[in-house]
Amino acid sequence: MSDDYPLRPFLPADVMVLRDLFAQSIDELTADDYDDDQRLAWAATAEDAAAFRDRLAGALTLVVQLDGEYLGFGSLKDNKTIDMLYVHPDFAGEGVGTALAEALEKIAGARGAEAVSVDASDTAVPFFERRGYVGAQRNSVPLDDQWLSNTTMVKRLAGDPAKAGPPKAS
Repeated sequence: MSDDYPLRPFLPADVMVLRDLFAQSIDELTADDYDDDQRLAWAATAEDAAAFRDRLAGALTLVVQLDGEYLGFGSLKDNKTIDMLYVHPDFAGEGVGTALAEALEKIAGARGAEAVSVDASDTAVPFFERRGYVGAQRNSVPLDDQWLSNTTMVKRLAGDPAKAGPPKAS
């Protein structure tokens, strides 16, 4: 297991491979938490390649690619929300998601965000809890004729402002 995965920015040429990775990740990794119809509706959100490309390009999206193989990707939206974090099923549990989450959190913090949030699937909640995220609210998301549950989770990046004392005069 290595957290030292090469990260690079998303490129438009990645779209088709990342769509497949997205669908495989949903299909294989979330089966214990979502039924077949829910997983199909979720994966179908990437069927429109142009819309999926725009979603990835509209955020800061990082890709892990090693020896030509795509291991995972993650995106940071509005500098404070992890919009997507998906790992290829063959590499689940090997630190790819951790490397992506750490990089996105560091970027958000460097850009001034005090906290990062994520709408975590039921499958991903334990991963984010281990990273210090705390559940803030449960959600039911309509997709086609299905409802999928997830949890909005938040991780503070900056110190607690209440303990920091009064703001310094500039």
